[in-house]
Amino acid sequence: MSITLETNRLYYRELQPTDDEAMFALDSNPEVHRYLGNKPVTTIEQSRDMIENIRQQYVNNGIGRMAAILKETDEFIGWVGLKLERNVNGRDQFYDIGYRLLQEHWGKGYATEANLFFRDYAFNNLKIQVLNATALTAHKASCRILEKTGLVFTEVFDYDGQECRWFEMINPAMPYEKE
Repeated sequence: MSITLETNRLYYRELQPTDDEAMFALDSNPEVHRYLGNKPVTTIEQSRDMIENIRQQYVNNGIGRMAAILKETDEFIGWVGLKLERNVNGRDQFYDIGYRLLQEHWGKGYATEANLFFRDYAFNNLKIQVLNATALTAHKASCRILEKTGLVFTEVFDYDGQECRWFEMINPAMPYEKE
């Protein structure tokens, strides 16, 4: 994959093993995991395993979440981007758009900026027909970000006992018929 992409305030690059401490800071924060099943990591080894898993997605799928870096400070602020997901909400396989940011960077528009970029990247560069995302119904901020990105709420589903919302957007440049 080995590419660097950018928007006005951020650039995006592959996650690297050297991101382990920043990933641990992100994923050990209970507030970050409040709407993710509230299971923060407890060891840096878990963060290293996650980075390795994402790096394998680059190899296997040609895409995966990317590090979001603040241009102004060259600071890691979280991960963003696309992922080929499997077996969620009755779907065998789909392209998911998502993000996770360090708490001090919430509410600054970075998630929306990144999602808009990766939505366009998915449709224009990767020629993905349909983009999906999920968010807990209770996570109103994430639901708003997905709607700002252009994804449309289509249904509610149960995910591990929690009510989730399913969002979808069809590539406007590609004809698509649901199966």
